[in-house]
Amino acid sequence: MSYFDQLVRRSEGHQLFDYHPNGHVQRCQCGQAIFFDNIHCLRCGAELGYHPEQGMLCALGAKKDSQQWRVESAGPLKGKVFDRCQNLASAAQCNWLVTDRQTAPYCTACSLNLVVPDLSLLENAEYWHRTEEAKRRLIAQLIMLGLPTVSRELDPEQGLGFKLLRQMQGGPPVMTGHMDGVITLDVIEADPAYRERVRQNMHEPYRTLLGHFRHESGHYYWDRLVQGGPWLQTFRDLFGDERQDYKQSLQRHYQEGPPADWNNAFISSYAASHPWEDWAETWAHYLHMTDTLNVALDFGIKLDTLELRPDQFNTSQLDGCARGNDDQKAFLSFINRWVQLSSVLNVLARSMGQSDIYPFVLTVPSLRKLYMVHSVVADHTNPI
Repeated sequence: MSYFDQLVRRSEGHQLFDYHPNGHVQRCQCGQAIFFDNIHCLRCGAELGYHPEQGMLCALGAKKDSQQWRVESAGPLKGKVFDRCQNLASAAQCNWLVTDRQTAPYCTACSLNLVVPDLSLLENAEYWHRTEEAKRRLIAQLIMLGLPTVSRELDPEQGLGFKLLRQMQGGPPVMTGHMDGVITLDVIEADPAYRERVRQNMHEPYRTLLGHFRHESGHYYWDRLVQGGPWLQTFRDLFGDERQDYKQSLQRHYQEGPPADWNNAFISSYAASHPWEDWAETWAHYLHMTDTLNVALDFGIKLDTLELRPDQFNTSQLDGCARGNDDQKAFLSFINRWVQLSSVLNVLARSMGQSDIYPFVLTVPSLRKLYMVHSVVADHTNPI
């Protein structure tokens, strides 16, 4: 059963005994709750390591005759031996296990790094640490979804890579973006004051490190899963023709802003700038939704007990979309539960005087685009 199918069935109240949550909340052997980024248990001090393919955070015990670590947690990994990522001892503080000898001495996530910031600058260490935390969440989710995360070193043609940079004083600007499988991020985005200043200047309702990574990964997977393939015409029907001049489209967007009615057809104002950006924004939202709903279920939130009952999307709004009735019903179950959950999360945030956690409104055109993203992912990982 795919990650998405398990997510939907769990949201509908089904108990899946073969399901392994992707590391958001589990328990150490001593019973203490442990979380995705934990390096050791805060109660008993046990060392912890994250296994990305199993989506499990494991208690570890060192082997006496080597630097390898044996999994002590109950479950399918118990007794197995792994190295820990070499970046555990760096500013990145990576808690992942090395599960593929081809990536050693780094884990799957750290092996994707092509460039890291200059650590001779003191503040870059903290920026890199926060950036890697966000990147690990992205890669963990991509793996759980069954999407390819092979490095550029192992696959120079189609592999994924990251350049995590910081603009030097007087040097050229670092442009966050994607090109030919390489995602570049200016790690100054890890500075909350800088990020908030840019967010306000750009009139954005939402700006996070994780959001950047999810958005840019959308460009990468468009190249891998849509470009030149059977989904291209469907993409053009829903998102528009990507052959329109990209540079001119962005210039027009920044000079004139989005169309006045952008929110009728697009999930964000930036999505209106060009079909590629519409796809990347929609892709990012699909990742936001699946991961946040999964975490809510990990913590035992039962959506059927929530009093808030927003209007629901229905199958008639997906008429003409691909894959089949059963898949559409599962997708709509997921979307409707997301609308319910995000509405409650927004009210909770307001009760603390904070901005909405999910400051977006889904429309039918956005729903149909989200369904295409879902279908592309599903066809890659669980073809009908």
